[in-house]
Amino acid sequence: MTTSAGVEELPIRSGDDVVRVRQLVRARAQEVRLSLVDQTKLVTAASELARNTLVHGGSGTATVETVHRDGRAGVRAVFADEGPGIADVDQALTPGWTSGSGLGLGLSGARKLVDEFAIDTAVGRGTTVTVVKWTR
Repeated sequence: MTTSAGVEELPIRSGDDVVRVRQLVRARAQEVRLSLVDQTKLVTAASELARNTLVHGGSGTATVETVHRDGRAGVRAVFADEGPGIADVDQALTPGWTSGSGLGLGLSGARKLVDEFAIDTAVGRGTTVTVVKWTR
């Protein structure tokens, strides 16, 4: 069973909001004592996903929380928008594929950096991406 605590939601409407999301994710990663390498991986994934929320979704939210399961702590971040959705999820998750305007990581890069990755999207319905990084 997974439990959560300290849920915090931030709007993503500007580049400054993307920075705030990164700062919150880093603070939570430090609180649960992720290694420096895992902190960096999670913050990098969160940065890419927050930027995607802004650029492709138009705006949205990031919800960040501390989670616990089986004696381990972690950080869960959920990025949600009400944008156009992703028409071809398989293509979007293909390593190396990019829309041409990001960090070059794309969804596949973000997925590789975290322990859990889930995407829920449909054309005209928006996109929600959930990631979790656990302590080792």
